[in-house]
Amino acid sequence: MIALLQALVFWIAAWGLNIWLSNSKWSATWPVRIAVPVIFGITLLVLWEGVVRGLGVSPVILPPPSLVAQTFAASTETLWIDFLQTVVKGALRGFMIGAVAAIICAIVIDRSAFLTRGLLPIGNFFAALPIVGVAPIMVNWFGFDWQSKAAVVVVMVFFPILVNTVQGLRSSDALQRDLVRTYAATYWQTLIKLRLPAAMPFVFNGLKIAATLALIGAIVAEYFGSPTRGMGFRISTGVGSLSIDLVWAEIAVAAMVGTGVYGLMAWIERRVTFWHPYHRE
Repeated sequence: MIALLQALVFWIAAWGLNIWLSNSKWSATWPVRIAVPVIFGITLLVLWEGVVRGLGVSPVILPPPSLVAQTFAASTETLWIDFLQTVVKGALRGFMIGAVAAIICAIVIDRSAFLTRGLLPIGNFFAALPIVGVAPIMVNWFGFDWQSKAAVVVVMVFFPILVNTVQGLRSSDALQRDLVRTYAATYWQTLIKLRLPAAMPFVFNGLKIAATLALIGAIVAEYFGSPTRGMGFRISTGVGSLSIDLVWAEIAVAAMVGTGVYGLMAWIERRVTFWHPYHRE
């Protein structure tokens, strides 16, 4: 119980510090904007540690963060192999293929009213398909290696990017389109110089959504067939062998990768769409 009380005291102190930082005159500066979520995350880990140790929870049910950190440090080679298999080979390749195909299809759909009315509803239908139903089919089609995981990722990311890109291509207003017509601009000149730049906020919105879906899709697909490596494979076998600390280490890797990819997409978006009112200081 002493560990639990210490964790509660730390949590209350950190909560008060975060409130003070959020209401201070430095709240808009980047060090404070970084410090507040970092302090909050550390507080949750300390509270987790205190609850597990104070209440004597079995590591099989919920390991403390200290044990997860020890397992993480002792299993870096395994985690790296799983990272390469799931993230680099499966999720990244599937994300790139799906994103490129979605943007190209969006441009084709934008030129055809028939495809706009016919394909987009079908896209919404496929976007609603459960991954647990798609993954076994893809494994059966493409085998147990990374190709089937990339195929699942393509299915998951294609339609969110497609729908957002089509919507973005229509975001330029009539006055802007009339203006480029007065300069005798062709369709492709209008597309490249007006409509695609105007669509970038929508495209990046789809890319940020798809970035998290890609990792989830690759991990879940490995539950239905995988070589003896991969994050989904390791989580599945770890639960079966009661190695819950290794499972949490894999979850920590997935969380860091997902956060990093989302942050990278947001950083690129800010550089590409610097003109957008949302990014103006």
